[in-house]
Amino acid sequence: MNVPDDLLYTESHEWIRRDGDTIRVGITDHAQAELTDVVYVELPKKGATYDARGTIAVVESVKAASDIYAPAKGTVLEANQALESNPALLNTDPYGEGWIFLLKMDDPNQLSGLKDAAAYRAALG
Repeated sequence: MNVPDDLLYTESHEWIRRDGDTIRVGITDHAQAELTDVVYVELPKKGATYDARGTIAVVESVKAASDIYAPAKGTVLEANQALESNPALLNTDPYGEGWIFLLKMDDPNQLSGLKDAAAYRAALG
């Protein structure tokens, strides 16, 4: 299972790459493997605000639909429009071209409870 060391991780299997008060978010390699073939992504709207742990997007696969949660309270700066025409990017490149959204956090200290790569690997067993 691919778990990059430079990211943070949530209990619900989202990854976070931080750049100041902005975060890029996607689903982990583990999450995409559990979902199997992703066929549709409902993206958040640019400019919309979300609370931490609120549903921000939905990923549908041939197996199930899964809510994607905001790891922090903030405003969506951008959603990955490439996923509309090619949702399989979540399967083929979950940490690269398969990112889901950029969020400007209201408070950058909100990420303190997230797991680092070692803790996420341990949680996966």
